[in-house]
Amino acid sequence: MRILGWDNAVNPERVELVFAARNKEYGAYVIRKKYQRRVIMALLYSLIGVVVIVGVPKLLEVLSKVQLSSKTAVTDVVTLAEPPPIDKSTPPPPPVIPPPPVQQTIKFTPPKVVKDEEAEEPPPTQEEVKEVQVATQTQEGLKDIVDLPPENPVVADPDEGKVFTVVEEMPTFPGGEEKLFEYLQRNIKYPPVARENGIQGRVYVTFVVDKDGKIKDAKVLRGVQGGCDEEALRVVRNMPDWKPGRQNGRNVQVQYNLPVNFTLK
Repeated sequence: MRILGWDNAVNPERVELVFAARNKEYGAYVIRKKYQRRVIMALLYSLIGVVVIVGVPKLLEVLSKVQLSSKTAVTDVVTLAEPPPIDKSTPPPPPVIPPPPVQQTIKFTPPKVVKDEEAEEPPPTQEEVKEVQVATQTQEGLKDIVDLPPENPVVADPDEGKVFTVVEEMPTFPGGEEKLFEYLQRNIKYPPVARENGIQGRVYVTFVVDKDGKIKDAKVLRGVQGGCDEEALRVVRNMPDWKPGRQNGRNVQVQYNLPVNFTLK
């Protein structure tokens, strides 16, 4: 069966006829003889290449999804029961305080001159006295006892000496801000120099309310002169004790800024 037509130069029958009386080792014969096979192989390789280029990415994508699904662990959701409510009405039992260690002692009494048969017990030797505490009776215990801390030790205040600007509970004048302004209006005396020269304005005074509510370290931050600064300091220093500020449940020192108005009427 002829696949190629007679007019085709690579037709096997035509090739045999053309090179019947010639040297078949010549390169043209080999080229024409194997042309059809090479075309088929080239087409086959091309198809394989197309399949690899198109199919490999798809295959890798499928494999990655399979691996990801295999690595995904299914976890069980465990719902824990709520803890029982705490009975706040019953106070917790007091802590058990172990008894203090017992000091080992040895009995030592002043020696008396008596007869041998009347001696009750021999006195301790010098070596025993060196190692054990001397007392009026002998008892077993520890030879060396480290001083124990007191049952109710005094805890140092970590905020001792510190002056706060903002605390959980700010210091307040007795009766609140309304009473504070009433106190200022009732006690401030307009300085004559300021009145004569028409000086008026606002004096800013800063001071510290200590842990006992007393006023200290009062000074002027910004004044208006004419005796107003001195009058504002006088009134502030003579204020009654405030309710002290508190931080972490303790009374602390708090710095407080107070404006004092001087207005001519």
